[in-house]
Amino acid sequence: MLDTPNTSSPEDEHAGQLYTITAGGFSATCDAFASDPEQNQLWFCSMVGAQTSLKAIWAALLNSPPSPAFLIKGAVDELHEGGYERCQIPETSIGTWKTKIARLPQAGAFHAMVYTQMAELSFERDAFLLLTPDAREAPALHLRFLNQRTELPIHRSWAGWLWEQGLENEAVRPLKSAGLQAWYCHHDPQQLETELSAAVRYGALRLPRQLNGAAA
Repeated sequence: MLDTPNTSSPEDEHAGQLYTITAGGFSATCDAFASDPEQNQLWFCSMVGAQTSLKAIWAALLNSPPSPAFLIKGAVDELHEGGYERCQIPETSIGTWKTKIARLPQAGAFHAMVYTQMAELSFERDAFLLLTPDAREAPALHLRFLNQRTELPIHRSWAGWLWEQGLENEAVRPLKSAGLQAWYCHHDPQQLETELSAAVRYGALRLPRQLNGAAA
């Protein structure tokens, strides 16, 4: 299950950098996001502001068809540094989105997290989204998602190899992000079986005795 991101991750090149998100004529401070600028897609958004603004923004994002949003460097009440980025919810993710909103008593504002169920381990689709505050956790998390989506016996010791293989063949694609680390992944069951079989056959991967033909 997706947790609220840790916005102070040292691995994040945008750590400490706030953004503004605008949509439907409203604005809010965006403390974390994941996007694909090449495709003009927004995959995750965490934002802080007035409840009215947050509801209007996510209503615009989740509209059918989705309304475009803009990400701008700088907080709402600060001088924007430029870098406008147009984005909207990906078509393939429509119908999978959730919103969590909570009041921030000390700040007198609200926090909203808008995310696709494709980031949830139990949401079984070939394509999935990896979100983590620490990039070092990505290979193990990627393995957990694959194990949830295949009947193949995948051992935990294969996590690093599968991660590098995914990056190499673009089955794992890094996203632009702030406040967390993010990757869009696509799982092809037949390709995975072929790659694992070849890797075991040629010695790139070892088949641990404890598997015994069953899942690890």
